[in-house]
Amino acid sequence: MVSKIDISKSVPRERWGEFFDQFSDGNRGRHISIEIIDSELGDEKLIQNATLMAIIYDRPGKGNDLVIEVGEHEVSYAHTIDSPTEVLTGQNSNGQIIAIWITDAGERKTLIQLEAS
Repeated sequence: MVSKIDISKSVPRERWGEFFDQFSDGNRGRHISIEIIDSELGDEKLIQNATLMAIIYDRPGKGNDLVIEVGEHEVSYAHTIDSPTEVLTGQNSNGQIIAIWITDAGERKTLIQLEAS
């Protein structure tokens, strides 16, 4: 599936808060999977077919982390990415975001894939 995604946009750091607020509002309720991609430790699927609640970015000085929350009516699982350094989006042929890659300070990548809506 990853090979069919066009990795076309890097989200500037100064827009991360706004981007994730808007993304969460527009995609709440969509089903996602979360996978860690680590060249040293190997890849690890954390969660599949979970309902997105929100992705929240706390800027440096306020936490410098990004939290992915899933659940229907309350948070049932949360994954935290400490010290993110890069955010890339992947789009399908219709321009809809279907994947987000987040790299942390240790060069570990978290891949969020969204099911087609």
